[in-house]
Amino acid sequence: MRDLHVRPAGGSGKVHDVTPESAGWGYVGFGLYRLAPGEQAVESTGAREAILVIVEGQARIDAGGVDFGALGERASVFEATPPHAVYVPEGAQWTARALGDCTLAVCTAPGGGGYAPRRLGPEGIAPVTRGTGANTRHIHNIAMEDRDVATSLLVTEVFTPAGNWSSYPPHRHDEDAFPDITLLEESYYHRLDPPQGFGFQRVYTEDGSLDETMTVADGDVVLVPRGHHPCGAPHGYAMYYLNVMAGPLRKWRFRNDPAHDWIARRDAGQ
Repeated sequence: MRDLHVRPAGGSGKVHDVTPESAGWGYVGFGLYRLAPGEQAVESTGAREAILVIVEGQARIDAGGVDFGALGERASVFEATPPHAVYVPEGAQWTARALGDCTLAVCTAPGGGGYAPRRLGPEGIAPVTRGTGANTRHIHNIAMEDRDVATSLLVTEVFTPAGNWSSYPPHRHDEDAFPDITLLEESYYHRLDPPQGFGFQRVYTEDGSLDETMTVADGDVVLVPRGHHPCGAPHGYAMYYLNVMAGPLRKWRFRNDPAHDWIARRDAGQ
């Protein structure tokens, strides 16, 4: 098993470059650029599609020959406003030129669906709140299955208030058995507020063949090849994460850990 906990490679430039080869899986890729004013990131998608998410700052985006102009509004991800995002199909080149300090996420997966370049947000992204009590979290569904905008990619971002849990109760999506459950690899890009904070993520299977608990810092990535994957934010530190999921079917169907499913049943009845 490859290391599931990936720390950023420095503080500027391309600080994350998760590929199917480096992760030891078949679908999800995740890159992250930290760009200074005037710096550029340029990539070609090849056989993969991409969704560019401006996590923070502002950049001028050109993708597949379409000039999307200056995109991005939030100076801090914890402003919790819907992000600016752009879909880039396979066989295309994209360029992002930072108009100030900018954090740009590059979410990739196999393409081939014939989708055209398009802007995905902030228009069309409505904030959603899930859970109750210390399980409450706030979600921006950038490209989930209700939006027919991609071949393979599912992308969402989650804001977990300090002291709360998310991706909880623990759940898994690691079997190709639609409509009951789907097989989706997943990456988590974590941020903490204040940034000196920490959070926890556990990735485990019910049979114990995989069981890792990681202390995540601001900017870390966690890979979820299989199993359940809950997150906890300690008192005093809010947690953000950007999720990328992909697999053989662009559907999100999961099963809760039977030991903890009573929490979901209880909360559904409230």
